[in-house]
Amino acid sequence: MPGTPENTKKDGERDLNFWERLYFPELFKGLGFSFNKMSDPTYTFEYPEEQWYPPDSYRGRPVLVEEDGRPRCVSCNLCARACPPLAINMQSKEVDNVKEREPEMFEINMLRCIYCGFCEEVCPEEAIVMSKEYDLTFQSRDEAVFDLADLLQPKEQLQDRLEYLDQYKNKQFGQQWDFRKENNLHSVKDQHFLDWLAEEGMDALDTTHERPDPMATEGDQDWGSDRQGAPPKSHAAK
Repeated sequence: MPGTPENTKKDGERDLNFWERLYFPELFKGLGFSFNKMSDPTYTFEYPEEQWYPPDSYRGRPVLVEEDGRPRCVSCNLCARACPPLAINMQSKEVDNVKEREPEMFEINMLRCIYCGFCEEVCPEEAIVMSKEYDLTFQSRDEAVFDLADLLQPKEQLQDRLEYLDQYKNKQFGQQWDFRKENNLHSVKDQHFLDWLAEEGMDALDTTHERPDPMATEGDQDWGSDRQGAPPKSHAAK
């Protein structure tokens, strides 16, 4: 059997008049209020025709900087080690260049990426930066794994972010640090500067990948003077 309806009216509650009980006048009153507000200025974007342009400090999806048709990355693997969700996977290869190595395979799983920017912070060459792209859609999980071709972007398209990082990272003690390039010859962020040094006579820059790398234990090594004092005790029981 259906339950007995219960009157939930509270004491002192106003009774509805005839027009309010009809429901339609109140409905048209609400629609009129909405139509009046349509003439007010709007503060929203008509997405996707209009899109928000983030500031230079915005952290979008990470991308790799492409300079002179090659990735700036030196394949040091610091970004993969610093990534908290282990979203970065890469494989290195040797190249006949002052870089000595560059990535042969580089993948970022965008489903794992948390946009923390740690990869950008630890990169010594500013080869991986956070872009301004924020609208990512995927049809499958495989599409969310971006490879080297998807990650590379020309340096000119990332100039705003690179200039922001230059001002952000070079500040020391609240002041701008105007670093000297001759003190940073190990960096390949400025490939044009390294090419200029090679043209000026520093031919060793183009052959650093061919330098010998002997093991520290090879040959007769001098480990300092003879030890003085009593001989060390044996830990094994006789």
